[in-house]
Amino acid sequence: MSQEKVNRYKEEKANRKEILAKEKRHKRLMKICAGVIVLALVCWLGYSVYDIATRPDTSALTINTTALDDYLNGLEES
Repeated sequence: MSQEKVNRYKEEKANRKEILAKEKRHKRLMKICAGVIVLALVCWLGYSVYDIATRPDTSALTINTTALDDYLNGLEES
């Protein structure tokens, strides 16, 4: 091994605890961020399903056609 590699290895070995701690913090932060994103998506999906399920039914509409019937009856009489 060259002296450069030996020096790099010694430096890495000396800072190994800090390097591992930094990697653990990074992994933990990534897991927390992923969890928050997943939680937000699940909440949004749940709210969307709830909103669709609780909408009032608009399919049963009543229409007043007396004016149209009077008009058609007036045409038949003429």
